[in-house]
Amino acid sequence: MTKADIVNEISEKTGIEKMVVQATVESFMKTIRNSMVDGHNVYLRGFGTFLVKKRAEKIGRNISKNTTVVIPEHYIPTFKASKNFSDKVKRNVKIAEPVKNID
Repeated sequence: MTKADIVNEISEKTGIEKMVVQATVESFMKTIRNSMVDGHNVYLRGFGTFLVKKRAEKIGRNISKNTTVVIPEHYIPTFKASKNFSDKVKRNVKIAEPVKNID
């Protein structure tokens, strides 16, 4: 599902114009992004938590040049789904059969 799909579905279910829904969705995402850039976590009860996680400094390898590289500590955005959300997905998702190539 893409952002456009989300906007279309909300618009159809609520009767609100697509442009208004799009502006709202964009504002929602921008608010979460700005909060995380400022180092704050975002908690959405019943949905999940957007977390800012710290990754420690580590040594990596460039296999093609056979050298080691120091990767400095850095922060990454992560998402942790709520227990209710995770349980619902576990119970209800049915993976589609893979499409067989008929060549």
